Amino acid sequence: MKRLRFAPTISPDQGNGPKVVCFSATPMQVAQIARVERIGRDGAGKLIGFQRPQIAAHIREIRDYLVHPDAMLPNAIVLAFADCAKITRDGALIIDISKGAPGWVVDGQQRLMAAQGVPERHFEFIVSAFLCQDLKELNRQFILINNTRPLAKPLIYELLPGIAGLPHRLSDRAGAALLTEALNHRADSSLRGAIHQQTNPEGVLKDTLVQKFLMNSLQHGALRGLTSDNALLDEGYRLVTSFFSAVRNVFKTEWDGHTSKTSRLLHGTGLLAMGYVMDELCIRDHATTRIAFERGLEPLLGQTHWTSGDWEFGTERRPWHSLQNTNADYRLLSHYLVRLVRRRLTAVAVA
Repeated sequence: MKRLRFAPTISPDQGNGPKVVCFSATPMQVAQIARVERIGRDGAGKLIGFQRPQIAAHIREIRDYLVHPDAMLPNAIVLAFADCAKITRDGALIIDISKGAPGWVVDGQQRLMAAQGVPERHFEFIVSAFLCQDLKELNRQFILINNTRPLAKPLIYELLPGIAGLPHRLSDRAGAALLTEALNHRADSSLRGAIHQQTNPEGVLKDTLVQKFLMNSLQHGALRGLTSDNALLDEGYRLVTSFFSAVRNVFKTEWDGHTSKTSRLLHGTGLLAMGYVMDELCIRDHATTRIAFERGLEPLLGQTHWTSGDWEFGTERRPWHSLQNTNADYRLLSHYLVRLVRRRLTAVAVA
């Protein structure tokens, strides 16, 4: 077994969570025990890694600074270990590297990359590592550590599924994030590959807007009451993918080949407004299948202007591209679309 030993170390007495240990190490030593694993997906769509992309310009700036003889970096590199690391009775940290670097760089990846680019200079980092029981606990700690820092929110939101013990404002979004992940990566999803995420930059629908679409329904609409992950990934998934299958078929020319800039159907305004349409059709018309949703969307044909023309909102007329991501425009379009759908439902009920 190949191991590295770090001593002396400092292990502060903190909470009941992961044990924290601090020590010093060169960039080469850090590379032997931890890796920068950027967020991505495996062949089955499972999330792997959790780090943000490198920022080349920032790395160059740090590297230029480190060549100076009086350079210093007082901030610690933060590492995490799910296993293969332990603290001995004499306070040393022992890390098993027989299968490669077992840890992850949680914070300080750019400082580390910059220092590795100055091999002729002996330079030691302050390293702060926390030792977790498993990978799920590691991801949870990563979210909590970075949530107060300027980390891209979509990255945090993509990590949420399956993580417990988070602040209330994040746990509320976890269900929507879990369903968004399924919609974007399941083979039978009508939105497969269409949602822009950190791991899918080619997507055309912003993941935060899809999550808002789902959160609205979870709080007040058709998805309300689906509180378990199993219910969301079964009943909730089938409902939403059926709805978007219908939308893509009914508004094929306004969806295919478009982005949020060329079609307001894929824009935040249209997306959120159509969420209320889905709720209306599901709750009032009991629509759950693609065919039922297509029938419910028929009153919108000829009355929408997703890619050209002007919207006729009663006394107000708006060019198609003037609708913006504002609460006022969300309400304006939502009320207009729901009224059209509701008229058809009322007429059917009367007949």
